[in-house]
Amino acid sequence: MDERLTMENVVKHIRFPFTFDVVKLQQEVQTILAQKWINHYNTNDYEGEWASIALLSQGGKSENINALNIGNEKVSYTEITLSCIYLKELIDSFLFEKTTVRLLRLAAGAYIKPHTDHCLGYEDGVFRIHIPVITNPNVEFILDEERLIMKEGECWYIDANFTHSVANKGKKDRIHLVIDGIRNEWTDTLFFNEANPKQFIKPEPQLSLAEKKLLIAQLKTIQTPIAEELIKKIKKEIE
Repeated sequence: MDERLTMENVVKHIRFPFTFDVVKLQQEVQTILAQKWINHYNTNDYEGEWASIALLSQGGKSENINALNIGNEKVSYTEITLSCIYLKELIDSFLFEKTTVRLLRLAAGAYIKPHTDHCLGYEDGVFRIHIPVITNPNVEFILDEERLIMKEGECWYIDANFTHSVANKGKKDRIHLVIDGIRNEWTDTLFFNEANPKQFIKPEPQLSLAEKKLLIAQLKTIQTPIAEELIKKIKKEIE
């Protein structure tokens, strides 16, 4: 079987070989803590407090914490970034189109249940970057049964197509800067320096033996040269 056709070979996470200034990040985030944070809308997915504030969103509204954009309203910086010079410089240093940029705060003792975010892996043409701003050793971030230790100021890619959960078992809130963006040539260079490009190819759906036999039966009713070629290909896979 082609190695590109299995999810096991898709890159699940990357810690990029650069970091950001933790002191500057935390200083600016401290000024944002007094602003209005919005509880995450997926209320069934967590216990405790999980809140967010947008730095870049559709309509430029800090309360618009939706990860998906709806309609034609332009994505722009929110009023929060007017006093956050370093955060804006950091965001602008990533040379790709951003669909949303948020700060997400998971309160001490809170828990994000295991879940997936559909079509949010680099192989889908979109992706998510995590930059921890405030964290602690007792945060348990689990991605596909693997615990990731993400330190303050680091930059991580997380393939959210895989099941993930977060438990903040520490005594202080965890805050991540989360950037969602669209793949381009600049990001290909960034990602391909860390992993084989073949590991970012979306796996093709695999049919069961029964489904292949049913497909052969359906193709036989078409009676065209293309159908015959497909039948031969499927039979070869079964053999």
